Amino acid sequence: MNADYGASTELAGPLQQRRALYQPRLPPCLQGATVRVEYGDATATIDPIGADAVAQAFPRTYGQRLVTFLAPDAGADEADAQERPPIRVGVVFSGRQSPGGHNVVWGLHDALRAHNPNSVLYGFIGGTEGLFANKTLEITNDVLASYKNQGGFDLLGRSIDQIRTSKQVSAAMATCRNLDLDGLVIVGGVTSNSDAAQLAETLVQNNCKTKVVGVPVSLNGDLKNQFVETTVGFDTVCKVNSQLISNVCLDAISAGKYYYFVRLMGRKASHVAFECALQSHPNMLIMGEEVALSKLTLMECINKICDGVQARAELEKYHGVLLIPEGLIESIPEMYALIQEISILHNSNIPVAEMPSKLSPWAAALFQFLPPFIRRELLLHQESDNSAQLSQIDTEQLLAHLVEAEMIKRTKEGRYKGKKFSSVCHFFGYQARGSLPSNFDCDYAYALGHISLHMIAAGLTGYMATVANLKDPVHKWRCAAAPLTAMMSVKRHLRGPGAIPTGKPAIHPSPIDLKGKAYELLRGKASSFLLDDYYRTPGGIQYEGPGSDAKPITLTIEDQDYMGDIELLKLYLDKVRTIVKPGCSRDTLKAAISSMISVTDVLTVMSHPLNAELPLYHFN
Repeated sequence: MNADYGASTELAGPLQQRRALYQPRLPPCLQGATVRVEYGDATATIDPIGADAVAQAFPRTYGQRLVTFLAPDAGADEADAQERPPIRVGVVFSGRQSPGGHNVVWGLHDALRAHNPNSVLYGFIGGTEGLFANKTLEITNDVLASYKNQGGFDLLGRSIDQIRTSKQVSAAMATCRNLDLDGLVIVGGVTSNSDAAQLAETLVQNNCKTKVVGVPVSLNGDLKNQFVETTVGFDTVCKVNSQLISNVCLDAISAGKYYYFVRLMGRKASHVAFECALQSHPNMLIMGEEVALSKLTLMECINKICDGVQARAELEKYHGVLLIPEGLIESIPEMYALIQEISILHNSNIPVAEMPSKLSPWAAALFQFLPPFIRRELLLHQESDNSAQLSQIDTEQLLAHLVEAEMIKRTKEGRYKGKKFSSVCHFFGYQARGSLPSNFDCDYAYALGHISLHMIAAGLTGYMATVANLKDPVHKWRCAAAPLTAMMSVKRHLRGPGAIPTGKPAIHPSPIDLKGKAYELLRGKASSFLLDDYYRTPGGIQYEGPGSDAKPITLTIEDQDYMGDIELLKLYLDKVRTIVKPGCSRDTLKAAISSMISVTDVLTVMSHPLNAELPLYHFN
């Protein structure tokens, strides 16, 4: 490894140098060299219908217990660092670059050194391909010096984001054995952590001692469930994008003659666009989850936008800003079906030039209806997870093109009498994901790095590092480890008796909760956003002073303290045991039995697979 690999402090700007001096904050339980490990109950899975499939696919790691990390008991003697055995750990960036990723490595390094100074941390160069090829860099404090609190993944780099095929899994296992690793930390999103679960299962099956743990790092914010409140990088990306959007809003109202169509990175769910809308207050937001739920066709989406343009024109407003998640195109039923046909052709190794002629008649008709640039983009080779390259499909230009055509049509028909519709298109994605991370992402990532070490030291495998109560100050955060299988479900596209699980168990992207408090807030303001130019200017990320500890609006609004609720339930159950014990009155006993019957009846109905609280659809 060359000494000049990656960033250099000599080339760093003033803000970059100041960020390197920021010391991330840790919750109390992580401030010492050791933690108290508390084992909870065995876990189930989020998907009752797919529970059997998950259990069969992961017989050795399914149903593991929930683990919490607490500060050591007061007065407990900590063993000298030299008495604790050194640990050998590898870390790999498996997901797409996301602000804060470097701090996971930093936190892991510091926790390892506190555990035993002779511990070793290897970083795999070039992501998962470096893991397969055993291409490593030993992570030391000197190596980390230029990367603390910095954006990007350039310390180690990344590649195909995949540990899935038999050949890949075997290569990863060979590397773990060759380096005699006690643990492997996989940093990434839903796909990477699904692969981490499978790798953990395989290593246990093959008696490999390496413990595999995952860390939720993804700018998309779609790795979200009862254990994971948000992902590292989501806060930073939304803040950077919101500043850009607010700039566009001010430009739009200043010129008064353009509609800005802004597509935001975020993969298949709409979390980034949703959070940015709450932060910047654009005129319109077209969410994939709403489109999928209502089964809106492409032209129904276009008419919805045109109705908004026409309503604004009646107020003599001929400008506006529209946000579009990059996954929107897959949420439109006919577009999704077309993309699926193209995917099948790719998987069948049909040459791209021949694909249009291989489509079904209705798909071919839709394909020919689309503008040439969209046709070219839909045929691009797939991502490593066999999905469409959403970041390369100019959905915003497609919508702008069709809206302009519809407004011209309405003008000719006399239904629209305003000024000519004009649009400007933007795609905000790569501009944000290399940003200097916010204080929240720095703290969160650093804490997750520490938790990763304690998971490995506790002998946990097939787990994800988690932090709960993130909406509160750092000293109130709850640190835990949750089994990856507890986050898994099996794809299905219907709800009710006809819902048949298909495919392999995996951690799937979590869509926007259309029953949640944040969504309710946005819907309540939608009319004002559309007509009143209620633009908000959040400005750039603040690293010091007022606003420096601001967190995502969706995180602060939603009541997501699942771990806290589990503790509250245990508290009430303990109270019942205290009150109802041998010697209590018969009336007390009967009241307890009656109440318990009612509670168990309700919970039995709610937990039945047909009534499980799952999305109406799964993204593929």
